[in-house]
Amino acid sequence: MTTNKSEQQRKKRGEMIAVCSAKGGVGRTIMTVNLAVALCKKNIRVGILDGDFMFGDVSLAMDLQSTFTIKDAIEDIDELDEVGLASYFSRHESGVRVLSAPDRPEYSELVTSENINRILDLMLSQLDYVIVDTGVGLNDQTLPLIERADQILMLSNLEMSTLKNTKLMLETLDTLDLRDKVQTVVNRSTMESVINAGDVPDILEVDQPLYIPNDFQTSIQSLNIGIPFVVNQGKTELAKSVFKMAEQLTSRREIKVYEPSSPSFMSKFFQKSKRVKEGTE
Repeated sequence: MTTNKSEQQRKKRGEMIAVCSAKGGVGRTIMTVNLAVALCKKNIRVGILDGDFMFGDVSLAMDLQSTFTIKDAIEDIDELDEVGLASYFSRHESGVRVLSAPDRPEYSELVTSENINRILDLMLSQLDYVIVDTGVGLNDQTLPLIERADQILMLSNLEMSTLKNTKLMLETLDTLDLRDKVQTVVNRSTMESVINAGDVPDILEVDQPLYIPNDFQTSIQSLNIGIPFVVNQGKTELAKSVFKMAEQLTSRREIKVYEPSSPSFMSKFFQKSKRVKEGTE
């Protein structure tokens, strides 16, 4: 009986949250870093994986001079364990651990679904939350991250083109049986627009989206100086909305047991297309 309990304890893991969007420029990275720091303020072990492997900006948004990136971890993938992976993290002063994106776009080709799953296994075994800032849309690198996530934060805003693309992406996730993991987040929900924030649920066919108020000045200043606004602008409505989101996430916290799921048709399609492309080069 004791052995079974011990085995079950070893299998328990943290929770993975994928922050994604159907279009760039909606605040995905800013949301990722501020949510991570807000969670860390609750004495929770939090890590960020910069999943925009070509042009990731998490280190910039946190003013981190990363000595190592995921490229270095991948080069050591065969010998990698929890201790080894921890040595590749950059540590923010808030306590958040960050595994940075490669410092050159061409290195993104080194990231495969196999080695990213290995890295995520190790991160989830030692952290309570792993927040992944994915790339834009659905492709052969973002889709496996979204599929694996326990929760998916889908960021949008009140711009018509963004809403149109967001709806298409939500419909695709519905086709892949992932819709039940999605929480829609309307960023800059108080911005001036011909579309009212209250119309978003009907437009996107979603229930109870989360609304993040518009505070462009605080957001852009935070990104430019590399200090998450929940650190030095904690009394703003913008920061309060992120703290509220962190509270909602932790209130239904369950450390889950990882059971690898079968890759979807789209994942298999992307991987097959990539292999065909590599074979012709």
